[in-house]
Amino acid sequence: MSTQHWIGVDLGGTKILAGLFDNSFRLLARAKQMTDAEHGAESVFARMQEAVDQLFKETGVDRTKVRGLGLGIPGQIDPRIGQVRFAPNLDWRDLELSKVIPASWTWPVFIENDVRMGTYGEFRHGAASGARNVLGIFVGTGVGGGIIINGELYSGFNFNAGEIGHIVLHWRRGTSLESIAGRRWQMKRAKKILDDSPKRVRREWKGITLEKVKSSQLAEMYQADDPVAVRLVEDSARALGAAVGSMVNFLNPEVIVIGGGVTAALGDFFLERIWEIAQRHILPGAGEGVRCVPAALKDDSGIYGCAAYAKAQANGK
Repeated sequence: MSTQHWIGVDLGGTKILAGLFDNSFRLLARAKQMTDAEHGAESVFARMQEAVDQLFKETGVDRTKVRGLGLGIPGQIDPRIGQVRFAPNLDWRDLELSKVIPASWTWPVFIENDVRMGTYGEFRHGAASGARNVLGIFVGTGVGGGIIINGELYSGFNFNAGEIGHIVLHWRRGTSLESIAGRRWQMKRAKKILDDSPKRVRREWKGITLEKVKSSQLAEMYQADDPVAVRLVEDSARALGAAVGSMVNFLNPEVIVIGGGVTAALGDFFLERIWEIAQRHILPGAGEGVRCVPAALKDDSGIYGCAAYAKAQANGK
């Protein structure tokens, strides 16, 4: 049993992370590649193969000792037929994975949505370890979620559960959570705010390509009290707080894990602000004992989740 190994591959819109774990879930090696999705699915999977090959080079582990590989993909997944229905950040539609998975991956391959896998990783080996009912929210380029109910990953009737970013916050305007808190949409809002801002404010953003602003850069500007960054961050916290409060009332999770690049860059105060606002929306008694915590595994939530999911599926659990 000790010679069994598991691989987790977390595919993102900009980067690929891969991890090799032993049966006790020690992370033996970690590899990273850029996604470069514009070159097509075959190119992306070739990069994934390079990342996985690097794991074996670093550790010397025999490939035959691997029992399974879990793959998290940012989009709508149908694991029954091995298809990516729609992955907007990769521009994939109805992709048959059997046509692009590397021939060297001779182990069972289990696919799932990337954020559900991040939530599963925190549930199995991270901030929600030991809990039975968990809500995961990951705030990055977009906003995604994952749900654990009674110790089991909940994927939904047709594998679309957890899309918290698409919760509508304003019925008349159709404003979604992601359109306020997701970094891509934040920068679109930044342009509109800047157009209506005084010259001194616009001057601070001169020369900045909005589409390329990173979470760390937004955090730095927020800490410097830039009025545009402050508005963007505060609006995000308010929107996330309203969504979290609503989910506590609806799902009544034991633990809420909030992760993703934006959350990590902004730090504890952002999480505290979200939870402060959430509690204004929670019914009396519904939030008693509920914890709201940052993702403990940070960037590695996905690879832990993918590998743990592969082990659970391979063992029929």
